[in-house]
Amino acid sequence: MMENEKDRHVLSVLVENEPGVLSRVVGLFSGRGYNIHSLNVAPALEEGTSHMTITTYGDMQILEQIMKQLHKIVSVIKVVEFSDIPAVEREMMFVKVQAEGAMRGEILRTVDIFRCKVIDVSPTEITIEATGDHEKLEAIVGLLHRFGIKEIARTGSVVMRRSRRTE
Repeated sequence: MMENEKDRHVLSVLVENEPGVLSRVVGLFSGRGYNIHSLNVAPALEEGTSHMTITTYGDMQILEQIMKQLHKIVSVIKVVEFSDIPAVEREMMFVKVQAEGAMRGEILRTVDIFRCKVIDVSPTEITIEATGDHEKLEAIVGLLHRFGIKEIARTGSVVMRRSRRTE
């Protein structure tokens, strides 16, 4: 099944930072045959809590069921789904690209256009750091494929509600 952007969901889950909470959350998804596309977990502002950002694809019916089940996990404090909430979303990736001869200049122009950083260089490869929303990183990967991508490491998304703007 093809993953469509309209079926993409980003969940923010605030949890108590205790052993087994990650396993229970992931088990909830796998137990219902629902795939996690990316998962990012880090300490939250309040001591003793962690913030999970889960990106997944699927229909709203299954998503609603998963959100209800997440709320039943004792360690889960808050669950927010960001499809209708103004938010800032970013992820980071490293891309190692084959870069010999004339290709180097083209790769460096692509890096510049997307405001990426070159973080490692060898005679045959360039490693790039890219930060942006999901669509930007997919576009970068699409353009770099023709040079020969040797390796990719991605963080998965992090998301935060946008600040209210006053007029």
